[in-house]
Amino acid sequence: MILPFLWLISSSLKLETRVFQYPPQWIPDPVRWMNYYEALTDKPFHIYFKNTMLIATLNQIAILLTASFCAYGFARIEFPGRDFWFAVALGTIMIPFYVIMVPQFIIFSRLGWMNTYLPLTVPYFFGGGAFNIFLFRQFFRSLPKELSDAARIDGCNEFAIYWRVMLPLTTPALITVAIFTFLFSWNDFIGPLLYINSPEKFTIAIGLATYRSMLGVGRTRWDLLMAASTAMTLPVIFLFFVLQRYFIRGVVMTGLKA
Repeated sequence: MILPFLWLISSSLKLETRVFQYPPQWIPDPVRWMNYYEALTDKPFHIYFKNTMLIATLNQIAILLTASFCAYGFARIEFPGRDFWFAVALGTIMIPFYVIMVPQFIIFSRLGWMNTYLPLTVPYFFGGGAFNIFLFRQFFRSLPKELSDAARIDGCNEFAIYWRVMLPLTTPALITVAIFTFLFSWNDFIGPLLYINSPEKFTIAIGLATYRSMLGVGRTRWDLLMAASTAMTLPVIFLFFVLQRYFIRGVVMTGLKA
């Protein structure tokens, strides 16, 4: 599993002519650190980084709020057909994105949202995704019911119980969902490719893809592409190692380990 990543790092430090050398040379000679400088200055990656972080931040706010709110209803509030509607929501996980891609594109196109970040962010303010709802629901169900009863005795309504009592206790689940959301937004290629046309609005995934044609059709600077890909992977690795304690705790407490 780690072999492709090691090949990526090794290739990022090689001369262009030695990237696909056979047999592969795992330790570059000479080590070309300039690949990183050229890769990160050849394209405006600081703009791509800013655009990606904007989308990731908006999506995290949207998903953490709406998915936890929906999940609280499914986990702690009794209403007719609750299990049925939860099963319907869960069933949407099985619908491949490519099935709804064309209808979504037509809808967003007629709304005039092309070449904006609205198609990449607004849908997440309406539920936050079935998987995230499922994850939060599992966590809410693990919390003692006595907490809700005590809050009601103190005069809290249902929203206050969710916002002031339950949500602060779901920190591991919030961090787990935040990591998943960040990874999805960071790596999303199809969404920006469909809706973003202007180079100044490109995300990192689209920016990396532009190396495939930087010198014309059929020529790719693989050394620079590998260097840029390695550099853009570092924030994700850093985020995981900083938050891995909460991430593992969230996965365990929500039952995803099974």
